[in-house]
Amino acid sequence: MKRSTIDLWVGIFVALGIAAVTFLSLKVANLVPQSANQTYVLYADFDNVGGLKVKAPVKEAGVVIGRVADIRLNPKTYRARVTLNIDKTYQISDDASASILTAGLLGEQYIGMLQGGSETNLAPGGTITITSSAMVLEQLIGKFMTGFTDSNKSADK
Repeated sequence: MKRSTIDLWVGIFVALGIAAVTFLSLKVANLVPQSANQTYVLYADFDNVGGLKVKAPVKEAGVVIGRVADIRLNPKTYRARVTLNIDKTYQISDDASASILTAGLLGEQYIGMLQGGSETNLAPGGTITITSSAMVLEQLIGKFMTGFTDSNKSADK
């Protein structure tokens, strides 16, 4: 084999390797686009979204059923309006609840869905009314420390 033929095959192999690594990186980072035809939009309003980010998973019973598409502040209610893209194969009941949860102690935040008992489903563009905001670690520590100092004051009496 000539040197130029070997160089050509090595170049093709390297190019295929770079393409495979790029595709896997996008897949792991959840940046591979989903078709808009496969999802429908729901909204949820939260008092505090904490560190929730766009493209965060929406899970029900641990199964990813959608992704966060957008997070905006509603100028009328001063609440965070989160846009959810839900896979069309899953239906959400109109009395379902949405909570912002954390995967692990310091893990990523995601939206956990809990189905209600209603037999009617939310229509595309509907709003999930029962929501639970994110727990902010700094606020929890502050409440703990405030409670600790209050209990010390009452013990001193």
